[in-house]
Amino acid sequence: LTGVLDDCLCDIESIDDFNTFKIFPKIQKLQERDYFRYYKVNLKRPCPFWADDGHCSIKDCHVEPCPESKIPVGIKAGSSNKYSKAANNSKELEDCEQANKLGAVNSTLSNQSKEAFIDWARYDDSQDHFCELDDERSPDAQYVDLLLNPERYTGYKGPSAWRVWNSIYEENCFKPRSVYRPLNPLAPSRGGDDGESFYTWLEGLCLEKRVFYKLISGLHASINLHLCANYLLEETWGKPRWGPNVKEFTRRFDPAETKGEGPRRLKNLYFLYLIELRALSKVAPYFERAVVDLYTGNGHEDAESKALLLDIFRDTKSFHMHFDEKSMFAGDKKGAKSLKEEFRLHFKNISRIMDCVGCDKCRLWGKLQTQGLGTALKILFSEKEIQSLPENSPSKGFQLTRQEIVALVNAFGRLFTSIKELQNFKVLLQQTR
Repeated sequence: LTGVLDDCLCDIESIDDFNTFKIFPKIQKLQERDYFRYYKVNLKRPCPFWADDGHCSIKDCHVEPCPESKIPVGIKAGSSNKYSKAANNSKELEDCEQANKLGAVNSTLSNQSKEAFIDWARYDDSQDHFCELDDERSPDAQYVDLLLNPERYTGYKGPSAWRVWNSIYEENCFKPRSVYRPLNPLAPSRGGDDGESFYTWLEGLCLEKRVFYKLISGLHASINLHLCANYLLEETWGKPRWGPNVKEFTRRFDPAETKGEGPRRLKNLYFLYLIELRALSKVAPYFERAVVDLYTGNGHEDAESKALLLDIFRDTKSFHMHFDEKSMFAGDKKGAKSLKEEFRLHFKNISRIMDCVGCDKCRLWGKLQTQGLGTALKILFSEKEIQSLPENSPSKGFQLTRQEIVALVNAFGRLFTSIKELQNFKVLLQQTR
């Protein structure tokens, strides 16, 4: 892969250099910090679109939830979305509760009213979300240590896995049913059509819809790269050996094996990288405020985490070939607003499809990466709200929950890992020739 990407003015070589020498070591370090390694997720939500066809019984599909005792006190206190240490200070919370008990006004609410308020708040919050968010208060939601549950090949494949991706592409990428994606095993026989009619259709779309397809394709390519790079090569005496599988990589991406489709998929991976990189550079002012803390309860570590995050933001701003999101939704106001809402609802639907993934580990990483991309889109479409944030108080105009922050950083971490692994496969392929 070389040269300039479609729909933007960035070349692949610039991204490779920036990723390897500027971003890779810093993001890797950030992901190991407590604030970013623990992700709360509900892996038991039922599939809303079709009857569950059973969960993957392969042991590598299993996700080990984190014991409560391992979660840093500042995260599991339930106040981890608060903005400062003061907001998490238990003494202040006790004083507040005591003052409420002494108050003369009866401020009690019926359970019915409380539920209504929660529903209203959830509705209000959902208006700028591109993802269906897990309810963190659900008894089925558990903390997972991402470092102990790495994304890798689990053996989950076949019709069940294909049905998930097929539903994403066929029903959520603005695609008419008469246009078939290349190499789709679930599509009917297409005769002499080698997939070029699909790309003719794609090029005829407006920029926004073309971008949407590329983001999904890039996410798919990234996930496939992780599986090829962390493949179960052999298991002797109960000791598994994981590593890069060149044969599997070739099967999924080689031009000869994929009728020229593989390089297009990889270009879409770079495009997705650019979109999330742009979001990181745009959200910097939100975190630069003193009122925002990455709070875990360990003051020294929290300060170091924030300093490292701000350092990464400075690097993202220094990149000179950013995607220009202003070119999107730039038509007449009414049409642009309608298209943006359609864009948001399509993506929200994709986040719900992740609850149909039968392998728990694949579901975990699918949900996290989808939420990370959804958070990036939310940031890109909230530029005015971010620029007008108050310095010393939380903003109602734009907020990020801890879950969104963790997903954003780790989803980008998966993309820079994909691009790094792609460099490794280039070397391995040269060695085997």
